[in-house]
Amino acid sequence: MRIDVLTLFPEMFAGVFGSSILGKAQDKGIVSLNTLNFRDFANNKHNTVDDTPYGGGGGMVLKAEPIFGAVEHVLERQAEDGEEARKPRIILMCPQGRPFTQEIARELSEESHLIFICGHYEGYDERIREHLVTDELSVGDYVLTGGELPAMVVTDAVVRLLPGVLGNEQSAVTDSFSDGLLEYPHYTRPAEFRGWKVPDALLSGHHAEIEKWRRQQSLERTLVRRPELLEQAELTEKERTWLRQTREAAASPSGD
Repeated sequence: MRIDVLTLFPEMFAGVFGSSILGKAQDKGIVSLNTLNFRDFANNKHNTVDDTPYGGGGGMVLKAEPIFGAVEHVLERQAEDGEEARKPRIILMCPQGRPFTQEIARELSEESHLIFICGHYEGYDERIREHLVTDELSVGDYVLTGGELPAMVVTDAVVRLLPGVLGNEQSAVTDSFSDGLLEYPHYTRPAEFRGWKVPDALLSGHHAEIEKWRRQQSLERTLVRRPELLEQAELTEKERTWLRQTREAAASPSGD
C-alpha cells in the first residue's frame, strides 16, 4: 500500500510514521508512507495557499490550485517511479466528513493507494470537495487546528490491518469494534496482585470456558459503556435474551 499525506507541516509526521508499528510496516515493505508540502505548489511568488472568502466572513480559505497541483504531482511521480497506475482514494480530513469507524478502516485497508489532504484555516475551496476528493472523514465532533492529527489516526488504524503488519494477526481480529463489540478484559502474570486475582475461567486451561467468559465480558462491557453498538452487533438469540433480561433487571426498582 502507498499512502501520501498533503500537509503544510510534514515535519509533524516524522516521529509518528517512523516509530512503532508504522515504522516497522515500512521497514517490511508493506506500506510506503510519504508526506508532501502543498505550499510548494502555490502559484504565486509568496507561496500563499489561502485567501479571503468570496462574500466576506472571518478566516481564510485554502485555495484550490496548490491542492490540485500536489495531488497531480503525486500521481505523476508514481508513474515516473514505474509503479502500476492505481486510482487513489483521496481523503479530505474534515469535521463535516462521515465519522471514522473500524469498518471504514477495514474498507480503506483493502485499497492500494490513499491520499490524505490536511487542511488549516477556515475551510477548503468547495471545488476541492466537488471535483477532487473521493471521501471526507471526521475523527469526532470537535474541531482541531488542522487535519494532521486525524490523518495520523486514520493511517495508524488502516496500516495495522494490513497482512503482516502485526506480530500476532489475531490481535486485529479481537480488537474492540472488530466484531461490533468492545474488547474483553485482559490479564497477565502474576495470578494475584495486591489481593486482586485473575478470574478463575482464565486460569482453567479450558478453551471453551475461556472463550465463553471473554464473550460474556465483551457483551457486559459493551452494554455498560457503549450500548448503542449492540443494535448492529451480530448476536445469537441467547445473547439477545440475556441482554434484554439484564436491561430489564437494571431498570427494575431494587428488590423487585
